[in-house]
Amino acid sequence: MAAPINAAAVAALADEPLDWRFKGLPASWWGRTPAQICPGAPGLVDDGAVGPVCVLRAEALTHNLATMAGWCRDRGVELAPHGKTHMAPQLLARQLDAGACAVTVATISQLRAYRAFGVRDFILANELVDAAALQWVAKELDSDADLTVVCWVDSVAGVRRMAAGLEAAEAGRPVDVCVEVGIAGGRTGCRDASAVDEVARAAADCPALRLIGVAGYEAAIGHDVTPDGLARVTAYLAELRSAVERLSDVFETDSVVVTAGGSTYFDAVADVLAAGWPAGTSVRTIIRSGCYLTHDQGLYARTSPLREALRPALEVWAQVISRPEPDLALLTMGRRDVSFDQDMPVPLSLPDSVVTKLNDQHAYLRLGPNDRTAVEVGSWLRFGVSHPCTTFDKWQMIPVLDDDDGVVDLIRTFF
Repeated sequence: MAAPINAAAVAALADEPLDWRFKGLPASWWGRTPAQICPGAPGLVDDGAVGPVCVLRAEALTHNLATMAGWCRDRGVELAPHGKTHMAPQLLARQLDAGACAVTVATISQLRAYRAFGVRDFILANELVDAAALQWVAKELDSDADLTVVCWVDSVAGVRRMAAGLEAAEAGRPVDVCVEVGIAGGRTGCRDASAVDEVARAAADCPALRLIGVAGYEAAIGHDVTPDGLARVTAYLAELRSAVERLSDVFETDSVVVTAGGSTYFDAVADVLAAGWPAGTSVRTIIRSGCYLTHDQGLYARTSPLREALRPALEVWAQVISRPEPDLALLTMGRRDVSFDQDMPVPLSLPDSVVTKLNDQHAYLRLGPNDRTAVEVGSWLRFGVSHPCTTFDKWQMIPVLDDDDGVVDLIRTFF
């Protein structure tokens, strides 16, 4: 069987020269490759970085990889981390080395990006009804017997459209699908048990598809970790469990997949879905968390089941460019550089200060009385993020720093 990712293709990224496309990085690095730059562990600011710049913390990445892998082993679940979080083959390679069983993607474009690096096993956590996408998937499956792709179905119309697309593509292998259980008012997915059963049987009756399991996304409910919020999540996950039990004679595999779990409720997924199945039923419970790798200092610092164990690994550095008022600093960091969809960036060394607003290229930092003398025009400041997905997508190249802030790796993203 082929390796889970093409290590040579990933390693080749270290031999691609840097240039002006990679914002924030020193101009002195242009024309040089990561393989030439990183052995000396240079300092970003010393080498001429220009703000803002996004960085990763090497020690925190290593810690988080080991922490999550150990948690999954202890709880008896598999992990297919969501690759949309970072879209970085170098980081995915480390997740696969740590035991991940596949990569989750949300779109066919994300799947194609990882496929370019030889990734073998995919969960496409979405409906796949586009004829061109189905044709491409069929071609890939027929050309590589080791490739696995699982996607969702949530309607008979979707099953029929997939069947028509795969028939037009003259697909030689059926596409594996999970019937998706939805939530009222949520995203995709069947809204009641009768619809789940109808769609599942339609998929099983379709020669172009192979029904292998049940899927869901409990965070469509939100990120409420109060007892009432957790009760709603548990009730929803019980619906997934019930679907697996009801459809036991419909699945077309000896090992049924049940998959859920974003970055907030994966402990609840393990509690409800990882054990206690009827005798003779073989079930693979797969969680799809993505943000555990970098964690954060906002949304997941409040909601992750491992918030006490994981360490924030993603930062954005910015320079102070103006002090127009005694309690205000303007920074070279804005909406095009850092996430703001969940919380504002978090000042890491200024406990009395807060970012109150972002423009496209500026941040407004209100300074507490104890912080004002520490912030001067030209100062570099570090910020934590909330929701890493929407910081990663703003950067094509991200330095990885050791504990002394030396650059020990450069991570390429493909959004």
